[in-house]
Amino acid sequence: MFLAAGKGDINTIIGGIAPNWGPFGTLGNEARVMIEVIMAVAILLCLAIAIWGAAKQRIGATALRDTFSAEQGKGLIVAGLTGVFIIGSLGTLFTIVYGMAV
Repeated sequence: MFLAAGKGDINTIIGGIAPNWGPFGTLGNEARVMIEVIMAVAILLCLAIAIWGAAKQRIGATALRDTFSAEQGKGLIVAGLTGVFIIGSLGTLFTIVYGMAV
């Protein structure tokens, strides 16, 4: 009986598809720290937008009876929380994509 995949293994396939980072491969820890700092600042900014939206929604709905401000606040809450989710998911998505060598 002849097996077509008898000589190779998955590491041979993945090693051939994995990207070559070129000049970015030598960046190392400094680049990772910079990316983490940028992502942390972006997450804090998105949380600030969500908090501002919550305050705007609450003030517009109760104190001023301004429905436009309340709806705008809801939009800011959704935008801020969506941004936090997307930024928080980027690390996982990059790890999965690179790990699968797609």
